[in-house]
Formats: sequence, structure tokens, C-alpha cells
Amino acid sequence: MNQQTLGYHPGETVIHNVNATAKLVFLLVTTIACMTTYDTRFLFVISLFSLGLFKFSSIKWQQVSFVVKFIAFFSVLNLVAVYVFQPMYGVQLYGSEHILLNGFGRFNLTQEEVFYLFNLLLKYFCTIPLTLIFLLTTNPSSFAASLNQIGISYKVSYAVSLALRYIPDIQEDFMNISQAQQARGYEMSRKGRLSQRIKGTARIVLPLIFSSLERIEVISTAMELRRFGQKKKRTWYVSQPFKAIDYIVILVALMILASSIGLFMVNHGRFYNPF
Repeated sequence: MNQQTLGYHPGETVIHNVNATAKLVFLLVTTIACMTTYDTRFLFVISLFSLGLFKFSSIKWQQVSFVVKFIAFFSVLNLVAVYVFQPMYGVQLYGSEHILLNGFGRFNLTQEEVFYLFNLLLKYFCTIPLTLIFLLTTNPSSFAASLNQIGISYKVSYAVSLALRYIPDIQEDFMNISQAQQARGYEMSRKGRLSQRIKGTARIVLPLIFSSLERIEVISTAMELRRFGQKKKRTWYVSQPFKAIDYIVILVALMILASSIGLFMVNHGRFYNPF
């Protein structure tokens, strides 16, 4: 079960050893760079770079299989929705129309629309692997200490740390409740029908909410007993100073952002138009 939870998993790779704050800066800056541009060449390069980092981080498939399938489903659903509601949006953006398939009414499949949807798909490949890398290779305690070192309030830093720690806890509670429901005769495995699995999942929500509230109360009481928040500063057991590799990571992120901004001037806007 521990191998299937989406949370921090210790490792010995270079990515694991990078300062948590540097990884966060890289994630945010790269995400901003990818979200603000529609240059296919830039997005394709960053996608390959992102997937390469994911492979290099030694993250196992079973650790992310569920969330990847979940994100993939809604990503495809989003692309379909974009086409259904704006089938000619690509034509409006690129100022030309090359029809691939004739449909009915306004639902003609054009090269411009396919190209626009392909750019949206590349954005997912740019950002999702980096987000998973951050979640699975970042020690929450080290991350909180690093945030506090750069001037962020230790209360905010500790809240972020608790949020990162709470993700695998929710998953574990979900699995435990799911197994308890199946022991009572509710079919929730892949053998059951989709309607049965949806109903079974709905039955989990209420117990999961109550268990989460109970956990929050326990944590709040423990923090109050330890007089958390009474002082303006606090010390950290886990504190990771910045090293040369951390500055390199931040520099690479800034170079990626600068490249994205530079492409605005090359393309005279956000969109690269090959038509």
C-alpha cells in the first residue's frame, strides 16, 4: 500500500537531494512559462525534458498509476470539451482554414484545431510530470524548513508541510475504507460494474470526511499542547541549506522563463503559427 500512495518516497537520486525550495521555484517558474505560451517547439522540448526528469527520478509506475490515469481521463475529457464548444477556435487563432474531415454544421475537423489541441496536450506533458516529481521526491519537513529560511512565516510553512503529508494519509484511509466496504459485500473492484463501483465510491465519501475531521482535531490538539504559534520564530530538525545544484536548478528555471518570453517577440504574440 505504501508503494501506491502519492506522497514522499525517499530516494538517492540527484533530484531527491535538491533543496525543496529550489524544486518549488523550478516547478512554478516552468509552469508559468509553459502556460503562457503556445509555441509548439518550446512546449515539445520542455515536454521531453519533463519526461526525462521523471524517468531520472526513479519514480515507480505503481506509485503514480492511479493519479496518472485519473488525470489522463480528465485531460482527454477537457480536449473533447474544447472541441465541442469551440470547434473553429483554431481557425480564429491562426487565421486560416485547412479542413481534414467534413462534419455536420460547424463541426469540421481542421488542421488548425488539431494543432491547437495538440498544444494543449503538450502543456499537460510539460507540467504533470514535474508536479509528480515534486510531490514524490520532496520531504515535507525539509520543504517547510526551506520555506521558512527564505522568509515565509513558519506557520504557513508548517501548513504546507501538513498538506503534503496529508495526501498519502487520505489515500490510505480511502483504501482502508474501500477494503472494509468490500468485506461487507459491496463490489468495488474492477470485477464489478461501473455503476456498482460509483455507488461504492460514494459510500466511502462520508466515512472519509469523518476520519479526516477526526485527524484534523487530533493534530490541532497536539499542536496546541506543544504551544505551536506562541513564538515569532522556531527551529527545525530538518534544515537543508542551498548548494550549488540548487542555484543551478533555479538558473535553469529562469532560463526557461526567459526563453518563453523571448518567443513572444519572435512570434509576435503567444502563438506559433506554422500556417
